[in-house]
Amino acid sequence: MILAVDMGNSNIKIGVAKDPRNIIEERVTTSYNKSSLEYATDIMSVLNFHDICKEDLEGAIVSSVVPPLTGIFSSAIRKVLGLEPMVVCPEMKMDISLKRFKYPKGVGADLIVGAEAAYTHYQAPCIIVNLGTATTITAVDSKGDFRGGLILPGVMSGVKALSGSTALLPEISLEKPGRCLSQNTEQCIRGGIVYGTAGSIDAVIDRMEKELDGAPTVIGLGGMARFILPYVQHKVVRDDALLMKGLLKLYELNKS
Repeated sequence: MILAVDMGNSNIKIGVAKDPRNIIEERVTTSYNKSSLEYATDIMSVLNFHDICKEDLEGAIVSSVVPPLTGIFSSAIRKVLGLEPMVVCPEMKMDISLKRFKYPKGVGADLIVGAEAAYTHYQAPCIIVNLGTATTITAVDSKGDFRGGLILPGVMSGVKALSGSTALLPEISLEKPGRCLSQNTEQCIRGGIVYGTAGSIDAVIDRMEKELDGAPTVIGLGGMARFILPYVQHKVVRDDALLMKGLLKLYELNKS
């Protein structure tokens, strides 16, 4: 059983993974102002809430797209577990290949983790749609080559841009977008964000499929997935534990 941590720009997912079917995960807000001791308290809170003894954890692995916090959180893990966490990087042993990239170090850790998990647990080629702070759409071909992908503005970026920059537009939720031919401002924004994002994802999947070697399996995840994925017309397998599965797989491949 290991501690698996995915550090994003908005949230840090703290998970404990025993195997792909036994994963727990909680989120804390990403904060540049927290000390390693405060993050250590967050880790202990997750372990205590789920009645997990820290002595039962054999190791830890961290995926981070927030470089200034990577060292701080690694220090927090050392405080809690007394061991050095593994940090995801392109030089790790993995089942996917980054050989198509001239500069593999530029590939985000979260993209590596998602691609590794998708290739391991689903039929390749795969397309991974991660609806987080940004929306990333990436692909792995049938040979296991990570092919890269696209980064779109995040769902909430659109909501904040419309609601924050225009005085007459209200704060909205994304529940029940209704018809495309909406007749009030709030419904128009809601439908525009939901159907617009879903349509963008469908269009990108269509284009990526032409560049891949076969019909892809599409896997979706992320904090905004529950709002958007029901309106994507392609078949999407939702797997919110995908990154935890990828972290577990990378740990197992590199622990020796």
